[in-house]
Amino acid sequence: MLKLAQFFQVDLAALGGAEERQTEAHLREAFADPLLGADPVPESEIAALVDAAPAAARAVLALYRAWRAAREDASGIALPSGRRILLPTEEVRDAFHARQNHFPRLEAAAEAIHRELGAALPAEMNHAIAERLRGKHGLRITVGDLSGALRRYDAETRTLALSDLLPRESRGFQMAFQLMLLEAAEAVEEEVAEIAPSTEEAAALLRVGLLNYAAGALLMPYQPFFEAARRLRHDVDSLAARFGVSFEQAAHRLATLNRDGARGIPFFFLRADAAGNVTKRYAAAGFPFARFGGSCPRWVPHLAFASPGRVVVQIARLPDGATFLCFAKALSRPAGPWPEPPEVHVIALGCDVAHAGDVAYADGLDLERAVTDIGLSCRLCDRPNCRSRAFPPVAHRLVLDPAVKADSAFTFAPAATG
Repeated sequence: MLKLAQFFQVDLAALGGAEERQTEAHLREAFADPLLGADPVPESEIAALVDAAPAAARAVLALYRAWRAAREDASGIALPSGRRILLPTEEVRDAFHARQNHFPRLEAAAEAIHRELGAALPAEMNHAIAERLRGKHGLRITVGDLSGALRRYDAETRTLALSDLLPRESRGFQMAFQLMLLEAAEAVEEEVAEIAPSTEEAAALLRVGLLNYAAGALLMPYQPFFEAARRLRHDVDSLAARFGVSFEQAAHRLATLNRDGARGIPFFFLRADAAGNVTKRYAAAGFPFARFGGSCPRWVPHLAFASPGRVVVQIARLPDGATFLCFAKALSRPAGPWPEPPEVHVIALGCDVAHAGDVAYADGLDLERAVTDIGLSCRLCDRPNCRSRAFPPVAHRLVLDPAVKADSAFTFAPAATG
């Protein structure tokens, strides 16, 4: 299969049905929305729709997203000023997903700048970037109290100010961001023009995302990082130390290794806060993220908050049998002024369990028996007797018996067939 895929230039993810699985999961979410008032749609019909008419399936999802946006707008989601808002995050996430979170044009721009910097060691990168900002662009770089900001650039005075709350790795990333803003703007604008966001807000968010991508590519050049990831068996902490970056930066870079001829393991990437809000995600490896609701409380990103600073590993199996090696680490962002609480978030990565032998975090695990059954989300999960269930499944009728206290807070009848 590998030889055939290489000969015909076919992405193995397409052969594995990852896109179809993701679309089916999103359709299940849409059809299960109780506010639609629609009759239950059997799994067989959803699969048939995606298989026979994938464009129509995507159109249904687009209509559902538009309906949700209109419903939220009509329900009064507004800023204190009264102006109604529609967050463009989903549009930008879809754009990154459609390109497999890989942008060759930005990679090429970053590699060209990296060669000119001539930093022999990753530890020298921060100094090399700072010298280029000073020497080529005439910037003055300061570090101090920015009163609510982490980076601020004043084009009139040519001053780049960095917060003294930023750790060394984050200061390096912010300087790399500024350098790519000055030298890779043309490549970024070409990407934006091709993607053609529907709103100015989405375009602005997309530019920031692309500049973040370019900064990561500068600090972690593709081929050296790709080779190091294979040698270190995708140990994120070791990669972060090797390239002088943070755990999050190294983890995100692992999810971008999709170059033709040098593809890495297809990892999905997730960043979430303690409330379960997903602030960044990339759905590689065929993992069907819940788009419109919370995820399973049994899943490892939620468990990692109990062990901050330590990588937590899980073999997770979805109801359709798809099984993933997942690992997550809870981290704290730079501290704010007292008494502001520390911002804690979790970084999670995962891949199909078939790649477990190439990932250090699978060492010592019984891949057949150490499996945790999870769902997409409580409202869409059919698993009975789940002690972690927070909500009843919308596709089932509740069956409650006052004489019995079950393991799960909700017991329900099997779904109707037809």
